[in-house]
Amino acid sequence: MQIPEGKKIYFASDNHLGAPTKEASRPREKKFVAWLDEIKHDAAAIFLVGDLFDFWFEYKTVVPKGFTRTLGKLAEISDSGIPIYYFVGNHDLWMNGYFEEELNIPVYHKPQEFTFNNTSFFIGHGDGLGPGDKGYKRMKKVFTNKFCKWLFRWLHPDIGVKLAQYLSVENKMISGDEDAKFLGEDNEWLVHYCKRKESQKHRDYYVFGHRHLPLEIPIETNAKYINLGDWIIYFTYGVFDGNSFELKTYE
Repeated sequence: MQIPEGKKIYFASDNHLGAPTKEASRPREKKFVAWLDEIKHDAAAIFLVGDLFDFWFEYKTVVPKGFTRTLGKLAEISDSGIPIYYFVGNHDLWMNGYFEEELNIPVYHKPQEFTFNNTSFFIGHGDGLGPGDKGYKRMKKVFTNKFCKWLFRWLHPDIGVKLAQYLSVENKMISGDEDAKFLGEDNEWLVHYCKRKESQKHRDYYVFGHRHLPLEIPIETNAKYINLGDWIIYFTYGVFDGNSFELKTYE
């Protein structure tokens, strides 16, 4: 994609709308929608890099209640011709066609490579990548198993959603607590992952979410790992203007 003059590519992740409750997250949702409303005027494309919702499961005829402001704004932007790309995170693994059919937004379940103005990007949510985190990797296999998803679908949504919300709030990554601390590059699994990928093929930027920390870390001389932070504590987002990438804070 060639970015038109005066246009930009925008990136955001980890809103966790609905946590700890829909009512408590509504101010954050309104702030995010205000941001979307501002950037639509010069956006060439928008990347939502996972965990927009704290829980999302698509039944055959039902999706979770709420998030009307966000879904409406995404529909408006998509209908205007601005492409939006969505990467599932560890809290919204169970997307299965709703965004594609209703919003014309492609959904990716694995990292993807894009090129803008001859600048290469490797983009994904980031969960389960790199060394370590073996417990989550085992659980992810359960969460994405077709039979397990079929069993969960038989739970009434009132029960299934409430159960998922309870388990999610117990996860300290949501609150930005002790898990979301920078403990040095050697302890950042996504840094290790990016270095391994860079050794196989050069990309200019590796853009991920999941860690809830706004980070910019050089991988090699001409490559950089970017973590987008979150919309819980930091309200950070990424901007690529065709020449350089910058992390910004939405006030």
